[in-house]
Amino acid sequence: MLTLPFLLLFGVFTAWPVVQSVFFSVTDITNRDLRTPFQVNFVAFEQYAKAFGDPVFRQAALNTAYFVLVGVPLTMTIALAAAIALNTGITRFRAVYRLGFYTPVITSIVAVAVVWRFLLHPDSGLVNTVLAWVGIDGPNWLGSTTWAMPSLIAMATWRNFGTAMIIFLAGLQAVPQQLHEAAAIDGANAWQRFRNVTVPVLRPTILFVSVTTAIGYLQFFEEPFVMTQGGPLNSTISASMYTYQQFSFGNYGYAAALSYLIFLVIAIVTALQFRFLSEKED
Repeated sequence: MLTLPFLLLFGVFTAWPVVQSVFFSVTDITNRDLRTPFQVNFVAFEQYAKAFGDPVFRQAALNTAYFVLVGVPLTMTIALAAAIALNTGITRFRAVYRLGFYTPVITSIVAVAVVWRFLLHPDSGLVNTVLAWVGIDGPNWLGSTTWAMPSLIAMATWRNFGTAMIIFLAGLQAVPQQLHEAAAIDGANAWQRFRNVTVPVLRPTILFVSVTTAIGYLQFFEEPFVMTQGGPLNSTISASMYTYQQFSFGNYGYAAALSYLIFLVIAIVTALQFRFLSEKED
């Protein structure tokens, strides 16, 4: 009886929509079929096959892979460097630095987009202004097929590294100081202590940050939606954004199939991360 309210809410708002989306993904349902959702045609895996033949979705998948393969290592590297600095290098105003690094995480994406679009404006933006001081003609960052995606990666890294930094900082503070002292007595320098002492102890933390960051970046949507609307020439459209567009167009069956393809990729990437980053049993 005590769990009944939760079970009802879970069934109505979570379990049933999931079951319904699976049903949608193997049918040709569109917005014209909402009045008769159980009279649509069963097409099996036709919607999934359609995705592999869709050039826009293939482009979106490549853009997403680019975003993940560059963005995840960059975010984790900057986050770990900031965590190490806060843990050992910075002694004064440490709380202020923590707040400053974490503030972008809780800042509205709209506010972030306004600031970054101003910074990256081709004519009056601060970035191109500074480049002009040293004789460099800056590009149209968000209007170039070459620079639009790196610009989004830079913004996403700046906005999201604060979460990973906090987690890394907690992991660094759990590293026993005695291990560093013993390694120093044995003649290990700072880099050797970091590689042979800190990194092995941080392995579960690195796994957690890698998995959560990759899952978030595989679903990246806000950055291209707000900053570039997927342009120019679909060079920044993501798989999630394309799925959203198909749903907006009323192609519910196709959008459901795309969403399950994204889920499958996330599951595979997560399994690979656990395979290669988890602690090995002796």
